[in-house]
Amino acid sequence: MNPLDRKTLGSTGLEVTRLGLGCAPLGGLYGDISEEQATEVVQRALALGLNLIDTAPLYGSGKSEKRVGAGVKGVARDSYILATKVGRVLEPAEAGDDRGQDIFENPPPFKPVFDFSYDGVMRSVEESLARLGVDRIDILHIHDPDDHYQEAIDSAYPAIDGLRSQGVIRGVSAGMNQWEMLARFAREGDFDCFLLAGRYSLLEQDALDELLPLCVEKNIGIMAGGTYNSGILAKGAVRGAKYNYADAPSHIIDKARQLMAVADRHAVDIKAAASQFALAHPAITCIVPGTRNPDRVSENFELLGQSIPADFWKELRVEKLIRDDAPVPD
Repeated sequence: MNPLDRKTLGSTGLEVTRLGLGCAPLGGLYGDISEEQATEVVQRALALGLNLIDTAPLYGSGKSEKRVGAGVKGVARDSYILATKVGRVLEPAEAGDDRGQDIFENPPPFKPVFDFSYDGVMRSVEESLARLGVDRIDILHIHDPDDHYQEAIDSAYPAIDGLRSQGVIRGVSAGMNQWEMLARFAREGDFDCFLLAGRYSLLEQDALDELLPLCVEKNIGIMAGGTYNSGILAKGAVRGAKYNYADAPSHIIDKARQLMAVADRHAVDIKAAASQFALAHPAITCIVPGTRNPDRVSENFELLGQSIPADFWKELRVEKLIRDDAPVPD
């Protein structure tokens, strides 16, 4: 696979590289980094030719967006595609406030507050533009409305749909860590694309049941995040490894170890397999792995070009480690 191959993202009309950059780590996810390192991560991605950057106000209470803005400063705006999210607004935090940011280290003095209202969306977009230092955002995701579906579809969706109608944005999307609600959005709204985080990977493929075929049918392009499932497929299946933003349960560690054992038998890098597996499904337009390390950006780039023998995928099927109906790379 060539990470620089471009594919139209659903009905946005935007041509994105098969590999993009996820920017939660730039907000201090599981540990902070310097401003200089964050800038280098973004600049490395752009230097390699990647053109899709995905961030959010939630990521470090605005820190990720500010760091993305620093990374793209002076870069021709038409050379990259920028996605961010709505559904949280940032309010000043006072001493003792629960900021709900335990997984982000060193957040600025703001706390994210759920707000899927029309006015909240408009405010969120304006504040994101200011933090990013750009004149436009290409894709807006409704961010994790798990317990707020009705307000999201009744208020947030019409707000960003209106921005699309006015030509302000190109892509109406939702970004979630579950596939079931995305399928509901697909049926009840006119979405161009989705960000599906962690729910289609070597470790789990339940999205094959409904969401992925629905997206193919409706021409909704999927940006796949979390293809390493919060790192367990990148850093190893050891106690304390992360899965779905928390310590991995024992059955996930066991399955990851089985996947890695098959990979070892075929001299396959499990990270390459995880990346290429996700991209094999026709609904998946691109993957957006996140990293805090510029060299990891380069590694993710190189992983897509690695050759993986057909016997590896065959053994995964035989061992029931992936579903029979899951497409695999040619």
